[in-house]
Order: sequence, then structure tokens, then C-alpha cells
Amino acid sequence: MTDYIPPKVWTWNKENGGRFANINRPIAGPTHDKELPVGRHPLQLYSLATPNGVKATVMLEELLALGHVGAEYDAWLINIGTGDQFGSGFVDINPNSKIPALLDRSGPTPIRVFESGAILVHLAEKFGALLPTDPAKRAEAMSWLFWQMGSAPYLGGGFGHFYAYAPTKIEYAIDRFAMEAKRQLDVLDRRLAESQYLGGDEYTIADIAVWPWYGGLAKGVLYDSGEFLAVHEYKNVQRWADQIAERPAVQRGRMVNRTWGEPSTQLWERHDASDFDTKTQDKLQAAK
Repeated sequence: MTDYIPPKVWTWNKENGGRFANINRPIAGPTHDKELPVGRHPLQLYSLATPNGVKATVMLEELLALGHVGAEYDAWLINIGTGDQFGSGFVDINPNSKIPALLDRSGPTPIRVFESGAILVHLAEKFGALLPTDPAKRAEAMSWLFWQMGSAPYLGGGFGHFYAYAPTKIEYAIDRFAMEAKRQLDVLDRRLAESQYLGGDEYTIADIAVWPWYGGLAKGVLYDSGEFLAVHEYKNVQRWADQIAERPAVQRGRMVNRTWGEPSTQLWERHDASDFDTKTQDKLQAAK
């Protein structure tokens, strides 16, 4: 229990603690001037390999695997821990200061796209891929895409924050969001008991959106919470997570803009397909 009583008007007069305390603030807009780099490809991605960032890079790698050469892209690293997302150039593309952000320069006028779900839909419609054209199948895939967009904040900002990042472990908060995380896993498990993929028998942007969050949760790598949530119980989610993880484009996409873990799993920036063989970080070191 706590003796805390909320004030009549909340004010930001102290740091909230926790892993991300240095970048949390109640106002929007840039904190510093910084132009974004621009590479040679039509699509410029500014991101980090969080679950939301992985959605975009997996999508781009899947499109390239399907032969869509127009999906070639530069992936620039945005370090959210040091506040890159508050640079003026990034805020111009995403006023919400969240990764990923995409600048589509393939036409006469650059198009900014922010929010990971919007990026997936933009690319699917641009290339006519990974989103069914049949109305019923499209509706199913879009429903699961937006299910993820609405559910993930409870998983990340809710369960993940209070279980893994909050400076104080609060039993009520952890219980509340652990319950919701397990309910969401059950929703997915029931759907995947009747369908190979979330949208039906086709792999779509719904799977690309959900896998980085709930596939990671199912395999115990998200918040190191597998045992706590008993994720092994969700057999259909486990099958689906393993099936998608075997896709070569998924394996490439999850490496892009990744700066942690085993060195073999990291590709800080991606500017050419050859970067997967000669890592960006190796090129940077060689240039010094």
C-alpha cells in the first residue's frame, strides 16, 4: 500500500526514475538541431531494433525477397537512449518523436510516414504485397494489425515497464499488466489454433507487426519474462513464432539497427544488401 495522494494538478517537478528517465518528458518538439542523413535509396528509414523498429525492417527485407527492387532502403540508427529522436530533423518526420520513421523519396515529393503500422500499410499498398486484396481477407489482416497497435502499449508500457524497468516493483501494477499480457497471449493462441497465420492462410503485415512483440514474448526474450508468464503454455503461438523466425527475411530484418546482443546478430546501419556480410560496425572501425 502507499500513502500517495494524487495532486489536484499534476506537475513535472522531479525525475520519475527508471531506465528511461533521462528521455521522458511531458512536452513534444525538438531539443536540439540535427539534420538527418540521407542515403542513395528511395526509402530512408530512421530507427532502432526495438519491436516496433523490427516491424519496418522485416517488411522491407520481405519486399526485397519478393523481388521488389524499389524497396531498397537505407536504415539509419536512431539511438533513443541518447535522445536522437528529439533532433529537429527526426521531429520533422515524426512529430511524436518515436521510432521508426520513414521518408519515401521515390516520387517527386518526399512522403513522411510515422507510426509502425502506418509504415507497414504504406509499403504494402505501394508494392501490392503482403496485404490481401480480397475484402474479407484484407479486413482480417487489418484487424489483427490494429489489434497489435492497440494491445502493445499494455505489453510494453504496461507489463514491460513495471516488470522490467520501473525503479520500484509495484505488486498491483505487475499483477494488472501480467494478467493482460497473458490474456493477449490467449487471444493469439486461440486464433492460431484455427489459422496458420493471423490473417488466415497467408503471411501478411499482421504477422510482421505482431511477431516482434508477441513472438519475442513467447520465446522468452522480451523482458526476460518467459518463465514468469509461463509462455510455454501457448502452443499455437509457439508454433507460429518459430515458423516466422525461420524466414530468412525476418532473420535479416531483426538484425538491422540492432546494437546489442551477440555481435553476429547486430547490423547498426543498413545501406546495401552486402552490409549483412560486412557489418556496418566493421566498416566504421575499418574507416578509423
